Amino acid sequence: MSRFKVTFLPMGKTVEATAGHTVLDTALLHGIELDHACGGVCGCSTCHVIVKQGFASLPPASDREEDMLDNAPFLHSTSRLACQIDVTADLIVEIPPMNRNLVSEGQH
Repeated sequence: MSRFKVTFLPMGKTVEATAGHTVLDTALLHGIELDHACGGVCGCSTCHVIVKQGFASLPPASDREEDMLDNAPFLHSTSRLACQIDVTADLIVEIPPMNRNLVSEGQH
């Protein structure tokens, strides 16, 4: 099974990911707090990340993902939903400030 590295910013934590896992799966497996109010089914925009490296290796976002991203704060040209990014290459992703704030709602 293929393994890749995913680096999460701003914490600068690099973890190993298994092909077939999403960026959200990878974050949760390694204790990285990333909100995911809908449970990771592309039903919200709370797991929004900005892909800093590896964006070109990703397939295009689906129409549904694009619709959800329209609701994300800090939207960027390389924004994606972590629940929709299958890890198939090394990636660097930034968790925007709004998605790092889990204090008011707690983890899901």
